[in-house]
Amino acid sequence: MEQTFVILKPSAIQRSLCGDVLTRFQRKGLAIAGIKMMQLDEKILRVHYAHLVDRPFFPTLVKSMTRTPVIVMVLKGKDAVAVVRSMVGATNCRNAAPGTIRGDFGMSGQENIVHASDTPENAVIEINRFFSPEEVFDYSMPTTEATYAPDEID
Repeated sequence: MEQTFVILKPSAIQRSLCGDVLTRFQRKGLAIAGIKMMQLDEKILRVHYAHLVDRPFFPTLVKSMTRTPVIVMVLKGKDAVAVVRSMVGATNCRNAAPGTIRGDFGMSGQENIVHASDTPENAVIEINRFFSPEEVFDYSMPTTEATYAPDEID
C-alpha cells in the first residue's frame, strides 16, 4: 500500500477541526501509519516549502505555520497520494469543491487546513523529513477486506 504525508496546519488546530479531518481520512479507508504533534520552525519550513522561499508571501506563511504546533501524519492506502489530494481539494479553499476538506472547512488560500503530498515521490521525501523509520508502522487493519477487493490489496 502507498503512503502519503499530511500536516494538519495551525488553522485546523485553532479551529478544532483535527478530529473531523482525521475522521474523514479514516472513514475513507486510509490507515494511520504514523502520527505526532510537533512545533515547526523556519528552518524546517524553508526546506519543506523550498519552492516558495523566494515568494513575497513566504514570511506570512512561516508566521502562519509556526503559530501553533501542527499534527503530522503518514496515511496508508491504495493510491493514497491521489486519494488524499482529491479529498483535500484546491489549495485556495474558496475554489475547493464542496465535499472536500478545504471546500467544507476553509475560506483562505493560506489558512487552508491541511498540507498533503502532491506525488508519491514527494510523499517519501516528506515522510522522511518529519518521521524516523521507527515512527512509521506497518500493520494490517481488520477492515481491509471490507475496504478493498482482493486484487487491490498489495
